[in-house]
Amino acid sequence: MSTQIAVRLPEDLVEYIDRLVDEGRASSRAAVVSRALHRELRRDIAARDAAILAAAAAAPDEDDLDALARHAASVPMDDLD
Repeated sequence: MSTQIAVRLPEDLVEYIDRLVDEGRASSRAAVVSRALHRELRRDIAARDAAILAAAAAAPDEDDLDALARHAASVPMDDLD
């Protein structure tokens, strides 16, 4: 399922998006925006994982990956798309 939204973008970004579509590197403007947002979501997830690892490093009595494993087990699989 998808929801249509309206966004305002600076002209230079619209030109870039249109160039990607014109060059066949994306199927539509929506595909470019969706891909960028999915990339940002993955970046946020990676940043949370890095914070967990940093916190684990501050707790030397705990295995470095224990905190990450606990966090990963709590993240719904739908968030990983």
